[in-house]
Amino acid sequence: MFLNIKKTLKEKLKLICHVHHVHIFASDIDKSIKFYEEFFGGTVILDTELADARNVFMKIGNGRLHLYDQPPKNPDRGSIHHFGIQTDDIGEVVSKLRTKGVVLKKGITDLGFWKYIMVSAPDNVLIELFQVDKTKLPQQYVDYFE
Repeated sequence: MFLNIKKTLKEKLKLICHVHHVHIFASDIDKSIKFYEEFFGGTVILDTELADARNVFMKIGNGRLHLYDQPPKNPDRGSIHHFGIQTDDIGEVVSKLRTKGVVLKKGITDLGFWKYIMVSAPDNVLIELFQVDKTKLPQQYVDYFE
């Protein structure tokens, strides 16, 4: 009986969203990388240029940390730029946001393997809502995403 209830609940909750990463500013990105590697066992997964800045994606245990190679720009948010929520249906979540009156400054950016949109949340919190097509990712990055 419990399995049937669990299955029914799972069918109703077809939209999946989860916190994936926190993206922080780094005034000295190499110093930050070394800090997270040395003290927390961090591993660099990707080191590349995105959005006109060096970005480093790290895995720390089961969590993920992304670093921007630039000093903090917004004193209200401190060193945290945004946190990322991965979803399996970005269009559905964006539609729900708009229906409920959330103003989105831009539409969904589609990079082929990655779709994302930045969402302003209460208290000036910035969320990167994103969806990944794992079939279009190089094999070494597939396990980095759910």
